[in-house]
Amino acid sequence: MRRAGRAEWTKLRTDASNGWLALGVIALTVAVGAAVAMTSRCDATGCGSDPTRLSLTGVMVGQVVVAIVAVLMAGNEYGTGMMLTTLTAVPRRLTVLWSKSAVLTAVTLVTGTVSVLGSLLIGRLVQPGRGFTREHGFRALSLADEPTLRAAVGSVLYLVLIGLLGLGVALAVRHSATAIGIVLALLFVFPILAQVVADPDWQRHLQQISPLTAGLAVQTTVGVDDLPIGPWQGLGVVALWAAGALAVGGRLLCARDA
Repeated sequence: MRRAGRAEWTKLRTDASNGWLALGVIALTVAVGAAVAMTSRCDATGCGSDPTRLSLTGVMVGQVVVAIVAVLMAGNEYGTGMMLTTLTAVPRRLTVLWSKSAVLTAVTLVTGTVSVLGSLLIGRLVQPGRGFTREHGFRALSLADEPTLRAAVGSVLYLVLIGLLGLGVALAVRHSATAIGIVLALLFVFPILAQVVADPDWQRHLQQISPLTAGLAVQTTVGVDDLPIGPWQGLGVVALWAAGALAVGGRLLCARDA
């Protein structure tokens, strides 16, 4: 497992595109979060805004790049034939699955943590000038505040789970473009359907099973009781999606030729 992990890390870091994509996760997440923080306002007490979630809006964009990195981690090997070499060197296919998952998790934890902390720092600096003050019922963003800490940790874990979801899908379909399309559909189709469906109960159910809506509930610090699903329960939904994708991808990895 240790040798397989080193091999996966070598493959990941020696592909220049992965380095740029990792930087893209950080840049996009922080940039979008900063843009939202600088354009949002709270002009009176009870304005209903959630400053923590506003600062972390960029996670919704950063997750797309995380999914792409995860998909390419397996999809590129199938596309170039490198997977045959990988499975020849490491015949135990579940070892290949766990080593890819471990390396992807470690890389996403680092990039996700930098992205989330950067977004919250910018929010802390910018939002008081946009009306998010004690006079309007808001304290400066701080990880010492339990809801903000939960939103930060949950956002990083969410990005990790989206990466594992993408890896599982890529191992199952063995084609990068198709896998990216499937992951993006899983993320964005449910929220769109929830907007189209008129029945409130169905809207709530769709939001509860959507990886995007359920997972990002962990960022909410204002009006938590009004959410269709609790913050940690929502992250559990994403974990189930990721576990299911890895289970299917691992099963097919073991059952098929390279």
